[in-house]
Amino acid sequence: MQRSKRSIDYQYVPRPIAVLADEYPSGFHDPKHRHVRAQLVYAISGVTILSTQDASYVAPPQRAIWIPPGVEHEVRCRGCVQIRTLYIAPDAAPDLPQSCQVFEVSNLLRELILAATEMPVEYALEGRDARVMALILDEIRLARRIPLHVPMPINQRLARICQTILADPAQHDVLDAWASAAAMGRRTFTRTFRRETGMSFATWRQQVRLMDALSRIATGHSVTSAALDVGYNSPSAFAAVFRRTFGVSPTHYVISEPVADPPAD
Repeated sequence: MQRSKRSIDYQYVPRPIAVLADEYPSGFHDPKHRHVRAQLVYAISGVTILSTQDASYVAPPQRAIWIPPGVEHEVRCRGCVQIRTLYIAPDAAPDLPQSCQVFEVSNLLRELILAATEMPVEYALEGRDARVMALILDEIRLARRIPLHVPMPINQRLARICQTILADPAQHDVLDAWASAAAMGRRTFTRTFRRETGMSFATWRQQVRLMDALSRIATGHSVTSAALDVGYNSPSAFAAVFRRTFGVSPTHYVISEPVADPPAD
């Protein structure tokens, strides 16, 4: 089989893992779809934004998104995205996560993915190529999950509010205004939001701002412009919240090599 740019061509390859390499321009949008196989979506450059009915996920460079088989999703790209997608047969790794995840890509996993891209699509089922693919699955199991997602509420009125904020995180409307827009009282709004997302509205909105700012920095924006663009009053306020959440500074987090542990102060 020759390599293809079409994901459908990799769903029934008679191998546990099939690898697609592609590039997408900034602003690219892949509408809602689903796959028979699980996916590991790894961005070498640019930012991948994935949305499902349940949550929204962001993967800056050197991070990856895991998508279980059959999960409907859509993808948007910020910046020019060089992507490597692994399509993994359901029976190849039944113990891998059953929900979408964002995680760090270790140096070893990165090199294994790049090596897999150079293999024949129908690689030998014994020998070096098969061992590389098996090791990829081991590294995915060990990968460190990171909090680069926000859950989405089921309530359609709350979901519309969330979509509005995702499209423009800098909005400064107060809680009462959002409750009014959802045609709810303040207490009903806050209780329903926490019940359906597992977090307060304020925490949810802060997480959206962090994710959006991170994606901007990863595509070349300065920390100052990213912080102000998503609604922070100052870069220092943004940096303080970012460090509390991720354990490192924004600029340290988006360096090309994944961060294993926070640096010592």
